Amino acid sequence: MRFSMPFLEKVSAREELCRLARSSGSNRRELCRRFKISPMTLYKWLDRYGTAGPSGLEERSRRPAHSPWRTDAAMEAAVLSIRHDNPVWGGRKIAARLRRQGQSPPSPSTITAILRRHGEPLTAGQGARPWKRFEHTKPNALWQMDFKGHVALQVGRLHPLTVVDDHSRYAVVLHAADNERTATVRNALQGAFERYGLPFAIQTDNGSPWGDTAEQWLTKLGVWLIEHGVDPWHTEPAHPQSNGKNERFNRTLKAELLDGRVFRDLDEAQPVFDDWRHRYNHHRPHDAIGLAVPADRYSASPRAFREAVEPFDYAPADIVRSVDINGHIGFKNHSIKISRALIGKRIALRPTDQDGVFDLVFRHVTVRSIDLTHKLT
Repeated sequence: MRFSMPFLEKVSAREELCRLARSSGSNRRELCRRFKISPMTLYKWLDRYGTAGPSGLEERSRRPAHSPWRTDAAMEAAVLSIRHDNPVWGGRKIAARLRRQGQSPPSPSTITAILRRHGEPLTAGQGARPWKRFEHTKPNALWQMDFKGHVALQVGRLHPLTVVDDHSRYAVVLHAADNERTATVRNALQGAFERYGLPFAIQTDNGSPWGDTAEQWLTKLGVWLIEHGVDPWHTEPAHPQSNGKNERFNRTLKAELLDGRVFRDLDEAQPVFDDWRHRYNHHRPHDAIGLAVPADRYSASPRAFREAVEPFDYAPADIVRSVDINGHIGFKNHSIKISRALIGKRIALRPTDQDGVFDLVFRHVTVRSIDLTHKLT
């Protein structure tokens, strides 16, 4: 999943870039490098975006940013138009969307009454009070990642890969994949890293290709992440709710986009995914963040992705070994099982305060500890 100039021909892509560039602490020169545009082009779009909003990013567009509402009938039509584009939204989200357009909407209860009067179905959850869950205090501290099961295409199966920023709920990846293999995930993540920079950690559940068991939690995907300075985290077994923001995103994806829809193939699905992801990030009010949109709280990471793996030097007191073709190292007449994912990699045994106990460390991550006073397995 790579990005080039044709990608930025879309107004939605230009809007995303402008919002990233306007976020606190953004490095605009670095964003220009990632999006492959000149600083002059970026500042031209920023000026237009600041003056006219997204409409200013269209080619030769003379459309005004917004028009004041003149009649109750016009407001009712606007409510129904937003509902038509977002069939599962209730009164609170529609009111928030209208406010973001510069309007003065009626109360959420009035909007709900408008929907009822026009026969629009309301789900049991609409109007419920949001509840607070833990979140990281800054963007890119943690991304959550998973596959949204798999759904039928007219020919074959679609495996949506989803990655959500924990702090902002910003969807950094929504990829229409035809499998759930390591190479597929890695390519999609690399595209996101090139565009948004590196998070400090990515959290997944337990299962392929993330990591199967407590003894074999490290996979080739995890090794690749560590080599680029990203910690692979896993939820506790049988506790998938620890990845709750990604699960919530997947439920929204199902309700708003996937239910009752069958794509012809991946080429048809991906542009629809792209358009919906942009609407979700930049225009859909989110209950869990006070009806802000995820883009209000997201900014690109200052940690730039470099495709080449940087050299790593272990501490002077570390005992460095190379992992053999069986996933083992030799140390003090012991053959110690490490991980087949680390075959050919250099790891370190780091002494602890306890006699005979060493931490096994790969670059900046502790793989596990060993106790030479007990039989090793």
